[in-house]
Amino acid sequence: MEIQRVILNNVGLFENLEISLAPTEHNPSNITVFVGNNGAGKTSILKALATSLSWFTARLRTEKGSGNPIPEEAILNTANAASIEIEICDSFNAAGNSNQNESERYFKWSLAKSRKGRKAQHTSNLNECTHLANLYRDALTRDDKTSLPLIAFYPVERVVLDIPLKIRTKHTFLQLDGYDNSLIQGVDFHRFFEWFREREDAENESGIPDYVLSQLKPILEANQDAWQQLNELNASARDRQLTAVRTAIHRFMPHMDNLRVRRKPRLHMAIDKNGETLNVAQLSQGEKSLMALVGDVARRLAMLNPALENPLAGDGIVLIDEVDLHLHPSWQRSLCNRLSETFPNCQFVLTTHSPLVISDCKNVLVYTLTDGKFRQLPSQYGQDANTVLLDVMDTSIRNEGINAELNDLLDAIQDSKLAEAQQLLSKLTEELPANHLELVKAELLLRKQKLRHANH
Repeated sequence: MEIQRVILNNVGLFENLEISLAPTEHNPSNITVFVGNNGAGKTSILKALATSLSWFTARLRTEKGSGNPIPEEAILNTANAASIEIEICDSFNAAGNSNQNESERYFKWSLAKSRKGRKAQHTSNLNECTHLANLYRDALTRDDKTSLPLIAFYPVERVVLDIPLKIRTKHTFLQLDGYDNSLIQGVDFHRFFEWFREREDAENESGIPDYVLSQLKPILEANQDAWQQLNELNASARDRQLTAVRTAIHRFMPHMDNLRVRRKPRLHMAIDKNGETLNVAQLSQGEKSLMALVGDVARRLAMLNPALENPLAGDGIVLIDEVDLHLHPSWQRSLCNRLSETFPNCQFVLTTHSPLVISDCKNVLVYTLTDGKFRQLPSQYGQDANTVLLDVMDTSIRNEGINAELNDLLDAIQDSKLAEAQQLLSKLTEELPANHLELVKAELLLRKQKLRHANH
């Protein structure tokens, strides 16, 4: 399942916005990224998509289910009504009809909202949303192992504040539970950690806990056949869904491995980082947030695709606001590539403030938003971060005051105003580090100019 196109009328800052999402005819990527200043409308687009998609997940659960309405505060200030129209391509053919026409793969529905006391200017039409949901319901009726598409929205409010290991509420983790809280306005990942704990408890009942294996290893290693059989038996008892989560986290963060719950010396969640076992609470906020985000996507895919040999190959739509949140620049560089490699059949719609996110992935589709308008950017692949900051994000690569002083210095050198240049250089030398690259360059240029004038 993929979003082909979205049309916003009087939503957020957008009087009329019609935009296509990757993959498109000219862009094979599964990633669309929106960039722009704060308040440009990036989050409004993601929330509009989440609102529209909530009606599909609601009607997949029950035939007359209701999704989220357009909030009145989301209506353009100068307008009395707003609408969201979305076009979906479902190429996985939920009806199981191999003779399905190309036109039958597309589903379009619209959602409308008027201010209180105002006459309705748009009408909602959810017929095709209901039809698409019914195709999946019919497929589930025939085969309860039918794969379902992931639909998830991760807003900015996704900080991992704590890791709950005492499960206070008994949850169900059935297939449709993969949609629980997947489109809410705020995620704390409690459900992910609770789910992990419950699944691992069940896994340990059918397999051999890691701490027991570590105790048996020195005893049985002398008998390689017995040790191999024991490992094979234990591997067969591994929980398939937990394996998907552990695999996804390790692919995304190769220095992290073997997420698990430990019960000694006290109950805690542990992970191996560069070969050293740590309490997950010891990780940085960025590490915890990325681990929880990737783990939650993998968890939902595993729940929604019970028959897939590799649940990470499940399809779906994932919306992530400020995807670079809390991440080190080196992780920002590889983010898009790792999303595509780890979840190859998911469509991602992202927002970012980082030039590194859009300059290190070859085919990513990038839109910049300004004053309620959008513009598709040419590929930024291979561009240095400073160029992206200047050309795309309209941001100076250094402090504007220092930048102006450096330009004055270079102009003075160029115009052979050596006394003025020396004075500017001395001032900047007091303010900037001794190894400042532009300052070193200016100093060399000034020295050359002085030698040239001395020879004349």
